[in-house]
Amino acid sequence: MATAHIIIVGGGFSGTALAIHLARTSLAPLLITVVEPRASLGAGVAYSTPEPAHRINVPAARMQLSGEEQGAFDRWYRQQPECSLDSAAHCADGAVYPQRALFGRYLAQQFAAAAEAHPHVTLRHVQARALAWEGQQLLLSNGETLTGDILALAISHPPPSLPRMLQPFADHPALIANPWQPGVLDNVEPDASVAIVGTGLSMADVVASLATRQHQGPLLAFSRRGQLSRANLSGEWPEWTLAAQPQPSARHWLRHIRDEVARAAAQQLPWQRVLDEVRVQGQAIWQSLPLPEQRRFARHLRSWWDVHRYRIAPQVAAVIARRQQQGSLQVLAARLVAIHAHPQQLEITLRQRDGTRQNYVLDKLIVTTGPGHEALTSSQPLLQSLSEQGLIRADVLGFGIDVDDRSRTLNRSGQPNARLFVVGPAARARFGELMGLPQVADHAAAVADEILKVLPVAHAERCPPSAS
Repeated sequence: MATAHIIIVGGGFSGTALAIHLARTSLAPLLITVVEPRASLGAGVAYSTPEPAHRINVPAARMQLSGEEQGAFDRWYRQQPECSLDSAAHCADGAVYPQRALFGRYLAQQFAAAAEAHPHVTLRHVQARALAWEGQQLLLSNGETLTGDILALAISHPPPSLPRMLQPFADHPALIANPWQPGVLDNVEPDASVAIVGTGLSMADVVASLATRQHQGPLLAFSRRGQLSRANLSGEWPEWTLAAQPQPSARHWLRHIRDEVARAAAQQLPWQRVLDEVRVQGQAIWQSLPLPEQRRFARHLRSWWDVHRYRIAPQVAAVIARRQQQGSLQVLAARLVAIHAHPQQLEITLRQRDGTRQNYVLDKLIVTTGPGHEALTSSQPLLQSLSEQGLIRADVLGFGIDVDDRSRTLNRSGQPNARLFVVGPAARARFGELMGLPQVADHAAAVADEILKVLPVAHAERCPPSAS
């Protein structure tokens, strides 16, 4: 009987981690193909950025694959030449915050090491885009067709969605709809007047990138709530034990966490330690909430959770603080209510919470509203193909793809598909906390285990015994 074949679509962190875990844990021969258009595996959206100002958001000691010794990436990084060349990566407490591309390189090396260490498993990277799934075959942009026993979707972050009000201006020279396109920020003049739509992690990256380009012009960032991502915690602090909270409601959890923060403060401990423990228990907490409470959280609390949970590196926080102190960065809680085009500029009208309106004439308007997760199932050809066949469906919260508790996709009728899995953030409507790297790493390991459980059955169904 032929070797079982697992196809993984997406070679960012989720897909690469899944491939590595499969190679490390499988006792039987396997062929694992990762379909990823980028030249290198492991980078994905997050870790392919060439921007020197883009750093991992937690100390390197907290970045690793599931099952690795704690500090594996930290030790690897300290042996790289960039560690000594990049003095800004080092903090006073001894922690290091490398440039993100370094973690992508680390993952690629781990992939290569797994291929070498497990000769009964063949790991390969096909540099192409997945276009459609027909029967048991995956059609690729390079003309190749892959036949597999298991298909795993490691597609996490669709392209940013342009707000409806800005869509008529998509081709205007002052609008930067996707600041992650290579070189696009190079066109921002140092004295340009700039506004950024969004105030989260992506906005922080843009401010840091503009700083490397010596931008000193007026800078405005706005969102409905005007909340900035908080800075990560420095130094060594005791762990925090979260008191039990038996009532499964978003309101009760909010009150409970506030009480825990106050209790920690009374012991001179920072709020970050409390939120870190909430994150550790995040999946259990989320899955204890009934769907109406999950919806209530998504509608009212998600933005507050995001800015406290997904924090920024101290180096980036310092850039933002410095520009605010200089008065060159203003952050507003406001809505865009009007926009008017000039030949080379855009004029916007913002309405603040108190009802006041203010006009701004801009040289550049940069969109950092983040990936359009609510449109994930229609964001690329393969997902459109699977959706049209009824093999996948969007989750009811608009976070990504609907899956069961084993990460198997649910079809149009709500039935699980034992041959089709989702790994990574696209499954977070089911699991909850599934955006931070530690949780994604653990999820990749869990999905690997699930695939190996069902693989003998799936492979036997596709490859009937040969005639005697």
